[in-house]
Amino acid sequence: MGIIDIFAQIEQNSRTAGKPQWLITGLGNPGMVYENTRHNAGFMALDTLAAQEQVKIDRMKFKGYVGDVTLAGQRCLLLKPATYMNNSGEAVVQAMQFYKLDISQLIVVFDDISLPPGKLRIRRKGSAGGHNGIKSIIELTGSEEFARIKLGVGAKPHREMSLADWVLSKFRPEELEKMEQSCTHAAECLRLMVNDKTDEAMNRFNA
Repeated sequence: MGIIDIFAQIEQNSRTAGKPQWLITGLGNPGMVYENTRHNAGFMALDTLAAQEQVKIDRMKFKGYVGDVTLAGQRCLLLKPATYMNNSGEAVVQAMQFYKLDISQLIVVFDDISLPPGKLRIRRKGSAGGHNGIKSIIELTGSEEFARIKLGVGAKPHREMSLADWVLSKFRPEELEKMEQSCTHAAECLRLMVNDKTDEAMNRFNA
């Protein structure tokens, strides 16, 4: 590593050191078997953001994988819970308690079967809406007052199919292309939201 690289690393470390101002959590299930499944849309969005910002989400902490990034001048902790979806709140609460973060400093990115792939919807707060990961976060934080980005993953193809089978199914190639676009849009939304521009994000990207 050359001297320029060393100074660049020191500068990056100084930007991301200290208490984060935001906790950005993407929901999903850990492990290769769940890659590119509908329930992992939140993981996919965080991976897109991390790749764009040239950071990694690879440190094991708070029952999940974490990474540090600065967005719009704001220190952010990126968190991918490793608890499996139904216990996502355990990782979120650990991180919030450790850094003494308020619920208003949390943004959650997750899958939504009511929207088609490629579409997203931003909300400032709301109920779980049948999503077990969000239900866990609400139960353990005791609040619905956190911002969220819902990524469309499509509705069940027929009523007889179980919801669990559907959200754990993999995206088709043409759907993955649309998801790449929505993950890119989600990354743009996050930059706006941590910069107090949630209204602008909603006006630009809400389905």
